[in-house]
Amino acid sequence: MEPFAGDQALPGGFLNNAGEDILDAAQRELREEADLDPSRLHLEQLGTYGAPGRDPRGRVVSVAYLAIAPGLPEPVAGTDAAGASWVLADDVLAGCVKVAFDHRRIVADGVERARRKLEHTSLATAFCGETFTISELQQVYEAVWGVHLDPRNFYRKVQKVSGFILPAGGERKTTGGRPARLFRAGPRAVLHPPLVRPEPPSDDEGDR
Repeated sequence: MEPFAGDQALPGGFLNNAGEDILDAAQRELREEADLDPSRLHLEQLGTYGAPGRDPRGRVVSVAYLAIAPGLPEPVAGTDAAGASWVLADDVLAGCVKVAFDHRRIVADGVERARRKLEHTSLATAFCGETFTISELQQVYEAVWGVHLDPRNFYRKVQKVSGFILPAGGERKTTGGRPARLFRAGPRAVLHPPLVRPEPPSDDEGDR
């Protein structure tokens, strides 16, 4: 609807009544607007957004949630949503996809939260199979962090974190290379030491 008719937006809505819990409202909106099952998701509160003027129609304070889960189905529009689809976060952040309100900022905050979670938790293993190679785990980090990682350096860092991944036995053939060892997720949920993201190159380095 106006003033952002035709723009894309994150699914959301108002509380049904004064007695509805905010988390319950977030779960309800996921079902109503995108037909996503909240029980399949890890939902955590991301932040509160209440800058004056963020909604030209009046003063609105929004509580945003970050939803994380592997293998999600395609969303299906419902209730007041004209359509629903997955959109690349990079396209939103680059301005290639026009979004309503201050939703680009919310997406940016959500991406940064996800990147930090990969630094400090074992979340990345949830996006691998029951058994996986170090290379497959590295691909998850590269996709979320948006960087290219040196395989030997990544392997060394992963092996330093006790309980992060464990040998699963066996090997998997790789294209044009030696068979790779298989691992499975270990018991450790919080990584110590954390897997710190590499610093992005400076402008001077990028010009070289």
